[in-house]
Amino acid sequence: MNRMLSAAVAGLALAGAALFGPSAEAAYPERPITVIVPWGAGGGTDATGRMIAKIMQDELGVPVNVVNRTGGSGVVGHQAIASAKPDGYTIGIVTVEIAMMHWVGLTDLDYKAYTPIALYNADPAGVSVNADSKFTDVKQILDAAKANPGKMKGSGTGQGGIWHLALAGMLVEAGLDPNTIPWVPSQGAAPGLADLAAGGIDVVTASVVETRALKEAGKVKVLAVMADERLPAFPDVPTLKEAGGPDWKTAAWRTVAGPKGLPDDVTAKLSATIEKVYKSKEFQDFMAGRGFGLTWADAAGLAKHYEAADASFGKVLKAVGLAK
Repeated sequence: MNRMLSAAVAGLALAGAALFGPSAEAAYPERPITVIVPWGAGGGTDATGRMIAKIMQDELGVPVNVVNRTGGSGVVGHQAIASAKPDGYTIGIVTVEIAMMHWVGLTDLDYKAYTPIALYNADPAGVSVNADSKFTDVKQILDAAKANPGKMKGSGTGQGGIWHLALAGMLVEAGLDPNTIPWVPSQGAAPGLADLAAGGIDVVTASVVETRALKEAGKVKVLAVMADERLPAFPDVPTLKEAGGPDWKTAAWRTVAGPKGLPDDVTAKLSATIEKVYKSKEFQDFMAGRGFGLTWADAAGLAKHYEAADASFGKVLKAVGLAK
């Protein structure tokens, strides 16, 4: 009798497992998610990352915590994202530097170390000159550089940084040596633009967003934006091609990604969630208020974006002589 009862209980247990097991498993996510930001608190990447985390938390119903992992010109944080367990509970904000760091020998990391989730921001480079500059379009700058190589100076970031590559890429695409306009390294766009306004620099290729205050103050002129189309916030600024330059486009961009090997269902859930975040009025208003460019691509689109950006920056870094 006991043997029969035990068998019956065992049978019921197996049946219950078969009937309720899969559906009883908690759907992702069932615990807190960490978002790693590879740059310091208070910057643009941190600000956008925290807004994404806030709205994600509302959408998913679990805590979403931001952790800043700085150092190594972005290498430390990007490595932390790539090295995380691929279960969807640690993701991060992967920035444009991932398409440059390995080319200059800072790390072996490249875009292949990640599972793409979504692209949400891109801020195209602009071409700016002093308000009193004789130049009124980009063609005049390129003609002057060709006629007198080395005479003008450019700035906007450190050597080999995103805005340096913006200028170098423009020159290369125009058929000029990338050093035709020598680069003066700065600690970012702000000091480079200050030098431009003071007359110490001839051209700065930082984003139009970063140039906005000096443009509105009448201290600098923005001659072009390195994008396919004019920016809605700056309809008076032509594209580089419209301004007589080559068809060269570059931007600082921010994306959401996880470590390589995220399960497909987790990737799909995260991509769909980030899309809801992106389309929310709260996020749209936040980005517009800060002047950040809104650009969307899902996981598949981001994968293509990573590959194209890596090849593009590799070409320019080799031309400039900075690729290892």
